[in-house]
Amino acid sequence: MSSNSFAYNEQSGGGEATELGQEATSTISPSGAFGLFSSDMKKNEDLKQMLESNKDSAKLDAMKRIVGMIAKGKNASELFPAVVKNVASKNIEIKKLVYVYLVRYAEEQQDLALLSISTFQRALKDPNQLIRASALRVLSSIRVPIIVPIMMLAIKEASADLSPYVRKNAAHAIQKLYSLDPEQKEMLIEIIEKLLKDKSTLVAGSVVMAFEEVCPDRIDLIHKNYRKLCNLLVDVEEWGQVVIIHMLTRYARTQFVSPWKEGDGLEDNEKDFYDSDEEQKEKADKRKRPYTMDPDHRLLIRNTKPLLQSRNAAVVMAVAQLYWHIAPKSEAGIISKSLVRLLRSNREVQYIVLQNIATMSIQRKGMFEPYLKSFYVRSTDPTMIKILKLEILTNLANEANISTLLREFQTYVKSQDKQFAAATIQTIGRCATSITEVSDTCLNGLVCLLSNRDEIVVAESVVVIKKLLQMQPIQHGEIIKHMAKLLDSITVPVARASILWLIGENCERVPKIAPDVLRKTAKSFTSEDDLVKLQILNLGAKLYLTNSKQTKLLTQYILNLGKYDQNYDIRDRTRFIRQLIVPNEKSGALSKYAKKIFLAQKPAPLLESPFKDRDHFQLGTLSHTLNTKATGYLELSNWPEVAPDPSVRNVEVIELAKEWTPAGKAKKENPDEKFYSESEEEEDSSESSSDSESASGSESGEDEEEDHSGDSGEDSGESGSESEAGKGRAAKHAKARGKGDSKDVDKEKENSKSSESSSGESSSIEESSSDSESESESESESESRTITKVSTPVFVPGKTHVLLHRMSGKGLAAHYFFPRQPCIFGDKMVSVQITLNNTTDQKIENIHVGGKKLPMGMQMHVFNPIESLEPAGSITVSVGIDFCDSTQTASFQLCTKDDCFSVNIQPPVGELLLPVAMSEKDFKKEQGMLSGMNETSTTIIAAPQNFASSVILQKVVNVANVGVVPSGQDNVHRFAAKTVHSGSLMLVTVELKEGSTAQLIINTEKTVIGSVLLRELKPVLSQG
Repeated sequence: MSSNSFAYNEQSGGGEATELGQEATSTISPSGAFGLFSSDMKKNEDLKQMLESNKDSAKLDAMKRIVGMIAKGKNASELFPAVVKNVASKNIEIKKLVYVYLVRYAEEQQDLALLSISTFQRALKDPNQLIRASALRVLSSIRVPIIVPIMMLAIKEASADLSPYVRKNAAHAIQKLYSLDPEQKEMLIEIIEKLLKDKSTLVAGSVVMAFEEVCPDRIDLIHKNYRKLCNLLVDVEEWGQVVIIHMLTRYARTQFVSPWKEGDGLEDNEKDFYDSDEEQKEKADKRKRPYTMDPDHRLLIRNTKPLLQSRNAAVVMAVAQLYWHIAPKSEAGIISKSLVRLLRSNREVQYIVLQNIATMSIQRKGMFEPYLKSFYVRSTDPTMIKILKLEILTNLANEANISTLLREFQTYVKSQDKQFAAATIQTIGRCATSITEVSDTCLNGLVCLLSNRDEIVVAESVVVIKKLLQMQPIQHGEIIKHMAKLLDSITVPVARASILWLIGENCERVPKIAPDVLRKTAKSFTSEDDLVKLQILNLGAKLYLTNSKQTKLLTQYILNLGKYDQNYDIRDRTRFIRQLIVPNEKSGALSKYAKKIFLAQKPAPLLESPFKDRDHFQLGTLSHTLNTKATGYLELSNWPEVAPDPSVRNVEVIELAKEWTPAGKAKKENPDEKFYSESEEEEDSSESSSDSESASGSESGEDEEEDHSGDSGEDSGESGSESEAGKGRAAKHAKARGKGDSKDVDKEKENSKSSESSSGESSSIEESSSDSESESESESESESRTITKVSTPVFVPGKTHVLLHRMSGKGLAAHYFFPRQPCIFGDKMVSVQITLNNTTDQKIENIHVGGKKLPMGMQMHVFNPIESLEPAGSITVSVGIDFCDSTQTASFQLCTKDDCFSVNIQPPVGELLLPVAMSEKDFKKEQGMLSGMNETSTTIIAAPQNFASSVILQKVVNVANVGVVPSGQDNVHRFAAKTVHSGSLMLVTVELKEGSTAQLIINTEKTVIGSVLLRELKPVLSQG
């Protein structure tokens, strides 16, 4: 939807709203009790009056203000009746804003929205694609079961719409309808299957999202579209990329074998000496058959790699999880740099990324070790980020970097953030257990922290020391004595309980201290926390069993206190201990084993990472973040032992090239083509040996080389990256121009290769059939590129345009014109010749192009600097500009040694084309494919003499660089061209009618360029 539709006009909207508020306030008496409400009512009444006005300007102003209110979060639902009346407005701008409003409030005001349902149905047939899409959005927002059949019919029609924007909205409506009525699932799956075949990048993300919502288990729907989705991925919108990548990750885990098996046999090399001869032969056979990755598996990994540079953090995270789950371990390392880059984002993004890195770093430390310093904690980090960074640092700790990390941890312990300081102490404890070389160092450091002034630090140190001492059951009597002395000063319950537990476990090693500790705690028993009371009871029981002479009465006193405690857990524990340790008549056989029960050797606690168990969730998902299975989570399946049949992803190829060339002629030209292109094929295959396997769809390409040599060679070029080899071959064939029809076919193929920026990943003869099948699914405009042949321009106008006037340029004058020749700097560039004149009496030095201000996507190849231009001298230079099939201005600076001048080049739409040679039959076929939304037409009125064939030809080729198509009808003139950047066909028809009228028809996928060309041709053809 156009951005200006949503623009909130501050001058007309915000300003009037302010004035209105002031007027309303001034009309209320100071003593009025309901001034505020009166003001709001007055404001809304004013908007209602504007909506009921006869003037479109007032209605448009009112709608802008209402949409502005919605954007600010204000409730505008009471205006629904007044707004919905304008749903049938003839003004497109008003209608757009009304639909924006209705999408927001249709669900709340269902009854009123249903009254206008016939209007929405009519709008589904509107010529404007934005209105059709908006009507479908409103219709799917009315969540009433009674209109489900109407919604289903509307979605079916929209899914076959010529506009990709409408089809995209149809995919969105599928999800809404499914949530409203799940019984429609089967019919919706049929629509999803149809939309999955769509070649538009605008639709791909939305339909995959619908697939994930409605039928994520129907993997069979993806087979035929897998390669197309992989190839379209780079051009899909960012949030569509995220959805597609997650879906393809699940798909890959079901269709390909694990790439992680290749390293499994390396660890067994040492056993070869002891193995028998037969076992050695078996191992040798296994080594001879190494793991080979499926070409489709490689295609997915290769096509997602560029997205690691995406500006969207979600896309980078999606690619990272894909590499983690399906790429070979040797290749997964490239994601680490991209993830570390995301740590410069806002804290929410940091939190998610760090959580995923924490999970990865447990299994593969080597990935993130080079970026250790990136995880150092900053003082400005929030606590949640600090703790996650600590977790990662702990996972990355090893013998080499532990000394550096411990120095870092010493600083963290002094932090004012107490939660972070406590987490650091736990981290030190984990390092002590995982790296035995520093265990004593860490333990001594923690003991030093016991004298810290901060109670929380001391308490956490006690808890960690208790765990360390439990894991290392050696004599640590001095530390236990030191901790017993701290019992008087420590008040944190967990720390006090830990000290009491330690003393109880080691009561025989500190026989003098333990009874005294029990005496002190017995005094304060009633005021202690429940956790501490339980440990006091345990300590009393252990001392009763080991030193009953000193502690018998003391233990009985504590048991009596516990018997009447308010907490039932303590009362139950007291009764249990009394029956177990104090023998009496009722005591069972269990009391004999009391000492073994209380003083048994306890298993050491495992200090593990809290992220250890998260790896079974797919990275980057909500379930992984929460560490619990969220609603709608789709689990990753295990790798299959044997890969399913890869032929299910093969797609039938429509052999367009054979339709373009008569059959008899093609047979004659095949031997000649091989003769003229043999050396180039060898050169091509040698250059691309490394990538040919991965680029091909299957390994059976050579069997069909005769059938698909033309098609697959062209199609493979569409997905490849740009290569100089293709340009070199095109140049060689250009030299052989005019040597017969047999060479023309060869030259045609090579030219189209260069225009497609072929990477040379495989030669035209050795291309696989499945690759050509996958590539034939790419956009329809590419089909026309593979079969069009660029011809020489019919006419080159000599009109020049002023680039820099001699007055503005201080004597340097510049003019430019379009020579209508293929650009030598690039296949997608328009050639522009600039003539520089020195009108002064002095030499102008160092003429060059300075700074460039080009719109996004536009590129410019500048001329080499001119050292000097003599007085009255003139020189012509060439530049190449990729205008991206638009008439946007290319702005740059033309500089001399002393000055810089801002200049602009704006191309006429006719210069963005290259003439194409084709037959009348082919023209009609292509015109039939480019009907409907891709066709624009107008009626021309002119004098009969202006409709002579030569006059029409001269006028059309003067405006646009088009080729003449032979016509069998005297009253129909046809012209064909293709756009320089994308290679989309541009078909122009001038059909003479009765009298002095004619119809001008333009068919093209580039509807914007088509309409501009129509506007330029109409006045030229109408003139005398």
